[in-house]
Amino acid sequence: MAASLLLPTSSKPQNPVPNPPKPRYSPTAKITCSSLTAQSQSAKRHLLSLISDQERGLSTQKDPAKRASIIEAIDALAVLGRDTVTTGDSLSATWRLLWTTEKEQLFIVENARLFGTQAGDVLQVIDVENRTLNNVITFPPDGVFFVRSGIEIASAQRVNFRFTSAILRGKNWEIPLPPFGRGWFESVYLDDDIRVAKDIRGDYLIVDCAPYNWKE
Repeated sequence: MAASLLLPTSSKPQNPVPNPPKPRYSPTAKITCSSLTAQSQSAKRHLLSLISDQERGLSTQKDPAKRASIIEAIDALAVLGRDTVTTGDSLSATWRLLWTTEKEQLFIVENARLFGTQAGDVLQVIDVENRTLNNVITFPPDGVFFVRSGIEIASAQRVNFRFTSAILRGKNWEIPLPPFGRGWFESVYLDDDIRVAKDIRGDYLIVDCAPYNWKE
């Protein structure tokens, strides 16, 4: 009987096969995606918990064990984000420093009081469409130091940059400074809230999306 169904002897089989039922929805892909999202959110919460009391990285400089645990958490999050594109339009934002290993930034943050001020928000302002990046350190209420850069997208997660100029600005004055370097950074994790990056020097950066847009 099976053979007669597969190879009918006439153009109109006596026992036509009814329309096969539509395949039932398989939730496998959704479960996998949801599972990955859950893992990412858990890893993200763990990382943010580790840096919550680290004063943007100042405390971490004196605690090698803490630094190692934070970098381990960054690497775990990077594994979950390794197949994602982090150099698209979602990279364009005013990003505010939460934690870093960059000694130059931490030196300025720590020692701003020696100049009669204190460091406010430390920012990365990225515009992918216009290929620009500003690294910014604010000194409320009126001071700011920022470095302008041009950028190019090198890969799904890497951005090359080249410093073009720098400005130290007060309320009624500003001092232009010469550009001083180039390099690259990779955003190894990016979502609507935070971005995690590492750079050419092996430094790490964790930033959140600021609730405002910084403008020169």
